[in-house]
Order: sequence, then C-alpha cells, then structure tokens
Amino acid sequence: MIHYIYDGTFEGLLTSIYEVYYRHENPDDIIPKDWEEDNFLIQRYRIETDAQKASKVYKSIEEKISEESLKRVFYAYLSEIPKSGMAILNYLRIGYKMGANVDSNLSNDAVLTMDRVYHKVATEKHRLVGLLRFKMLENGFFYSSVEPEYNIIGLLAPHFANRLSNENWIIHDMKRDIAVLYNRKEWIIKDFTLEDDIIIREDEEEYQDMWKAYYKHISIESRKNLRLKKNHMPMKYWKHLVEIN
Repeated sequence: MIHYIYDGTFEGLLTSIYEVYYRHENPDDIIPKDWEEDNFLIQRYRIETDAQKASKVYKSIEEKISEESLKRVFYAYLSEIPKSGMAILNYLRIGYKMGANVDSNLSNDAVLTMDRVYHKVATEKHRLVGLLRFKMLENGFFYSSVEPEYNIIGLLAPHFANRLSNENWIIHDMKRDIAVLYNRKEWIIKDFTLEDDIIIREDEEEYQDMWKAYYKHISIESRKNLRLKKNHMPMKYWKHLVEIN
C-alpha cells in the first residue's frame, strides 16, 4: 500500500495531488501526518508542501473544471473524514475529463461521494451561522464556543466579520483547540486553548437570564415537537446554547 503523507494544510493536500500526476502513481490514500497508521505494509511518501505546485493545482481546478468544484474540494478537505484525500483525487480525475458538468454526473460514485460530503459540511456551516451564541467577556471581547463535527470555523468567519464588524470577537472550536480571532479589521485562525475559566462581564449574565426567560415565554408547551427541534438544532450543539442551558 502506498500512502502520501502531507502536513495537514490545504496547500499540502494540493501539492500531494500535483505529485500524483507528476509521478504517475496511484496511491491508496492521501492523509495528513496526524493520521498516520503504524503498519509495516504501508509504503510512505512524505510530501513537502510547495506553494507553486499547490497554486498550479488550485488554478487548474478553477480553469479546467469550475470554481464550484474548487469549493467542493475545499469543503471535502475541511470534512476531515477518513479517505477524504482519495475522495478528492477520484473526483478531480473525473472533473478534469468532464469539466464544469462533473457535478451533474451523480451516477458516478466519485462525484456522488463528493456531493454528499460537500452537503454535510455546507449544512453544518448553515446551522451554526444561526446557532452560534456570543458572550461578552470582561475584557470587552465577544466569545463563542462550539464543537463542530467538521473543521468549519473558517467558513463562519466572513459572516460574523460582516455582522460584527465593529466588535472584537473569538469563535473557539473546542474540539480542535483552534479559534478565529477578529480585531475589527481582519480575522485569523490560530491554535487556541483556554488556560483559565472565561470571565463573563457582570451585566452579560443579566442579558442571558433575560434571553432564557424570553425563550421560555415564547415556547408553547402544547406545540413542542422534540423530533423537529432535534432536526433543526441537533443535540450536539445544545450545551453551547444560552437559551437551553
């Protein structure tokens, strides 16, 4: 078995795709270095990220397939699901042959797999845009914690940079120990862990109590539909919602 091992970045993945075509090889998997298996049967090729090679693949997807396909490839990368690297490679092989019509070819397993992964990531992004809750901290920052299934906080950042453009805020992915940090001008993603408990501003607790009371007031007991609620607001997000806790 041949495994291509890259550094975990999107540029590293694209460099790996470049090397597949340049070397005329058919790897059994393309994986981030953190996913390596301890298996003596695996022949490992460590791919060094190369910005020029990655750029060539990036542009080739845009020009030879479509911008939509590039978006799908990026979402699949963010999914972090097993075999996502191979799913992307197999999709691109079809895309380079079919061009912009590739996404309509759902009878092809590679295209169908990519379509399903893309919609899973897109659905979680859409849900969290509406479910994310911020708390005002003592230092004046707005803070939101979340544990998404997929690595999507970078997809959320543009929305909140526009919506909360005049505030300093943090979106903390507690599952991956990373965060989007915004300083009223630009946002970046960095490794992030809380060394101490966050300190909520005193009046923020009053606002939270008011929001909980309002949520309880508008909730009509006889019309509660727990199954529908779980569909729109899966339970894995509940512990981060002010109105439910």
